[in-house]
Amino acid sequence: MKRRRDERGSAVVEFSWLALLLMVPLIYVLLGVFDVQRASYGATAATRAAGRAFVIVPDGSTEEEARGRAFEAAKLAMKDQGMELSPGQLSISCSPACLQPGSTVTVTLETSVRLPLIPDALGGEPPAIRVSSAHTEPYGDYREAKGDG
Repeated sequence: MKRRRDERGSAVVEFSWLALLLMVPLIYVLLGVFDVQRASYGATAATRAAGRAFVIVPDGSTEEEARGRAFEAAKLAMKDQGMELSPGQLSISCSPACLQPGSTVTVTLETSVRLPLIPDALGGEPPAIRVSSAHTEPYGDYREAKGDG
């Protein structure tokens, strides 16, 4: 009479390995999605804050002062999401002219989010996902013209 091999407990081992093999990639994907979502929310908040800061500059302010206030507002909004903002990532354009009644201000921000847990030792450009946002804010038809005009 042959004895059967006892397989009690092997299901737990198989389940553990399967869970490990499935959970590690899932956690990595979730970390990447959360980072991109954080950057997306930060970019949206930064462009909106910059547009509003640009159009509400005090009377007598110049376009350069308005741009400086807009950049600081965008920088603060990005910092709230744990991200840094460099001047090259933010662009401000006005149509037809800045700080003139009836004009609009468009703020555009472009940044990239590095994928998590990829070391620089692999060489080359680290993989990243580009995130961009744009916001248009009206200056207002019934406002006094500001700046150099």
